[in-house]
Amino acid sequence: MTKLGRSTATRCLFFGVLVLAATSWAATSGAQTRPPIAEQIAKTYGLDSFGQIDAIRSTFNAQLPGVSLSRSWVWQPKTGQIAYEGKDKEGKPVTVSYVQSQLGSQPANVKDVIDPAFYNDNYWLLLPLRVYWDSNADIQDKGMQKLPLGNGSAKQVVVKYPSQGGVSPGDTWELYIGSDNRIEEMVFHRGGDTKPSLVVANWAGYKKAGPLLISTDHDGTADGKPLRISLSDVAVKLAGSDNWVNAQ
Repeated sequence: MTKLGRSTATRCLFFGVLVLAATSWAATSGAQTRPPIAEQIAKTYGLDSFGQIDAIRSTFNAQLPGVSLSRSWVWQPKTGQIAYEGKDKEGKPVTVSYVQSQLGSQPANVKDVIDPAFYNDNYWLLLPLRVYWDSNADIQDKGMQKLPLGNGSAKQVVVKYPSQGGVSPGDTWELYIGSDNRIEEMVFHRGGDTKPSLVVANWAGYKKAGPLLISTDHDGTADGKPLRISLSDVAVKLAGSDNWVNAQ
């Protein structure tokens, strides 16, 4: 999930434009049968109202020992338009705007660093929806299990990607779901050799941005080292409106 390599670009999984993902992956990989809990979780986070969203704004912040980064995004899911503000590996400001369907015409830093970073950051923002839409993932309800960080237990939902092909070969997510269908904690096991290979984090700081439920604070570890990820300046622009609705 979190990779502090290739300057300080942090990336997670590669996958297509959100509204096309389920169709394209199902066509190439075959849709997996998923338990009812997958849809229940996605609905809790705003699945049924996602079509109302014209734009999403957010800033991804990550702190690890020796690393502190911040990246700001405005994403228009219906058009694939992305606006990015951040810094390059020398610390110089970078501002980029591009359309995902035209990524092939973009310079190398957009294709190799900025766009992969967008997917990582957007995955932290919309994980429950991404999991539901990602049709080549095997999702299983494992029942009540002990929480990896906190006290008590929660329903464990395991999301595993195929070992060959697809968007994230061999990766496994363990999501710990409370009685309100919100993610409380998660464990990420990377299928390949890229580090970190193990991420454990909580899901806290819940806010509503329009119809979307967002967890804005994540504390935990990455390969045993302290990790903090937060999402700030989260807002959505709804269809038919020019006003941003701030998360609160």
